[in-house]
Amino acid sequence: MTEQVFTNARIVLEDHVVHGSLQIRDGLIADVSEGSVTSGEDLEGDYLIPGLVELHTDHLEQHYSPRAGVRWNTTAAIQAHDAQIATSGITTVFDCLRMGADEDGGFPRGEMRAMADAIQAAEKQGRLRSQHLLHLRCEVSADNVLEHFADFETDPFVRLVSLMDHAPGQRQFQTMDQYIYYYKKKRGLSDEAFDAFCAKRIGESQRNSTPHRTAISKVCRERGITIASHDDATLGHVDEAIENGVRLAEFPTSFDAAKASHEAGMSVLMGAPNIVRGKSHSGNIAARDLAERGVLDVLSSDYVPLSLLHAPFVLADEMDGISLPAALAMVTANPARTVGLDDRGRIAVGLRADLVRVHRVDGVPVVRATWRQGRRVA
Repeated sequence: MTEQVFTNARIVLEDHVVHGSLQIRDGLIADVSEGSVTSGEDLEGDYLIPGLVELHTDHLEQHYSPRAGVRWNTTAAIQAHDAQIATSGITTVFDCLRMGADEDGGFPRGEMRAMADAIQAAEKQGRLRSQHLLHLRCEVSADNVLEHFADFETDPFVRLVSLMDHAPGQRQFQTMDQYIYYYKKKRGLSDEAFDAFCAKRIGESQRNSTPHRTAISKVCRERGITIASHDDATLGHVDEAIENGVRLAEFPTSFDAAKASHEAGMSVLMGAPNIVRGKSHSGNIAARDLAERGVLDVLSSDYVPLSLLHAPFVLADEMDGISLPAALAMVTANPARTVGLDDRGRIAVGLRADLVRVHRVDGVPVVRATWRQGRRVA
């Protein structure tokens, strides 16, 4: 039996903050009490919060493919990603792997399967600080998405699957102005090449999107995998999500879609960078607007890991009616519940001792220590 005691901490519970002490026994939270004790590690008045739960991050890709055409050593990329995740206070991370690709983007079949195998091997070898699970981002318009998805047919680490369609005129790219910026200007395409690119994407979407959504959703429901919709913009998109059994609405692009998803019992997810910046990088609805109207449930770091810790403090500081416990629940309890991880995400007796010590006087919070099941990992 192993025991640890932390004292003189501002402990953030699900609905309030207590100045007190916390005891860990065998990797689980054994006791939470108000007031300090004479023994134990003095946290000097710092916050003690649950370990963050990250459902959607593309950050691993930035380490694996740091430049166009470059592939880094897989294990080294995973370790670099994991180190930044843990030191950002994230103790459970769903690594996004892209399913579906062609000559215009993505990864060929087998490459993401190799990445998943490397993640699991790194865990067995004791290389990883945080717990890594898999989030398959399925581009349902792609001709080969079902082939890529089939490589994960029996993988128990797959706990979340999102259904995406990035064709022009769809969801994230409802206006051609946005699509032109992302796919014409950034790639330097001529008018003729861009027109051909759009025609190809639209044709793929019309041919594949509905049957691929249906097929992937069916498999996920049978295996108990949480399904996410992506970039829903209309009430029709929300109806489609309900029909597919979606539990997580990722990055809705309109207030109507976010509100309808929330009222249908889905968790609405937006990007933590959107909160920190005060706006969407792609010109869609601001996450703060959803928070202010009570339809924001989950935050994701997306492409900046530390934003997952930074954003809740911004919300608590700057938005009336949102307390620090409520804001932190968006990155702890709410995402954990959404994907059925009921053993974490809250500071309560009997749950995993996934904990983060956070120092903050003002401005950006600092992670002083991270524990995964009572073991210090950062």
